[in-house]
Amino acid sequence: MNKTTATLQLNKSKKIDIRNIYVFSFMLIVLIVLLMANILIGSIGISFRDVFDAIINPNLRNTDVKAGALWKIRLPRVVAVLFLGGALALSGFLLQTFFANPIAGPYVLGISSGAKMMVAIAMIVAASNGTGLFPSVMILSAFAGSIISMVLVLAISRKLNSTAMLIVGGVMIGYICSAITDFVVTFADDSSIVNLRSWSLGSFSGMTWDSDRIIVISVTAASVLAFMMSKQIGAYQLGEGYAKSVGLNVIAFRTLLVIVSSFLSAVVTAFAGPISFVGVAVPHIVRSLLKSSRPIIVIPGCFLVGANFCLLCDLVARTVASPIELSISSVTAIFGAPIVIMVMVRRRKLG
Repeated sequence: MNKTTATLQLNKSKKIDIRNIYVFSFMLIVLIVLLMANILIGSIGISFRDVFDAIINPNLRNTDVKAGALWKIRLPRVVAVLFLGGALALSGFLLQTFFANPIAGPYVLGISSGAKMMVAIAMIVAASNGTGLFPSVMILSAFAGSIISMVLVLAISRKLNSTAMLIVGGVMIGYICSAITDFVVTFADDSSIVNLRSWSLGSFSGMTWDSDRIIVISVTAASVLAFMMSKQIGAYQLGEGYAKSVGLNVIAFRTLLVIVSSFLSAVVTAFAGPISFVGVAVPHIVRSLLKSSRPIIVIPGCFLVGANFCLLCDLVARTVASPIELSISSVTAIFGAPIVIMVMVRRRKLG
């Protein structure tokens, strides 16, 4: 490499770094705007003055309607949406890396449906025994369902080397898990059915500070682990042969990738139900914005854009038909499905 070439590459690298700073700054500004919009807008209008009064006077939380709505409903929900949206997008990115498939995602591959099935069974068992379902049990149940679905998807991927057939297989697994869920719900009592139907459609409602605590700890731990794997993910993206040549234990790495992606998807499903298209669409949005596939910048980018995407969709779901709240999956499908179609068309043209 001569001096001129090295200088050009260095200048190009600087331009990319500057662009990434601008993009991340823009995403953070959008995040702040959406956070404020989700806090202020709703069936009960809350002003900046109301927020300020609630912060400086905690006693208002139990006496003032707006302060109570802010601290008991709006803020817990916003925190949950932020972390669960980021988790879902990051799970999608890890799955797309694992399968080297741009259409892979927890919802498309039936992983969310597997998690939903196990949580539904756990809910019904707990209700039949007259007990509630602890958040830790919900996460473990969802994780078990995610792993079961992932194992089935892996079995299909080993037999079929076709992207289209892998997606079809994932959709079929999703249908099977949903059918089992419906069958189990048939034998549940009325109260369980109401709760299950509301949750199974996907919703960020009903979040509390107790659930937020578990969500924040779980998602943060898994996301940090994913970020620490950035170097290994970058090597794996260049092919298994290259990854082995740089000393990566591919089997252990793939196992960890499955565990982290399934866990992130499980946390989302446990608390918000199955949410469509976020895990598939957001990684493509991030790569387009950053003009890069480097995991060390795509991973935080996915988390930020995933949070923004779900905050926007949740705002629409809450307000567009107020006082009726739309299913969050219906809104994410409206925004996410066109992106997935565009990716498939572009892939077809390149093929």
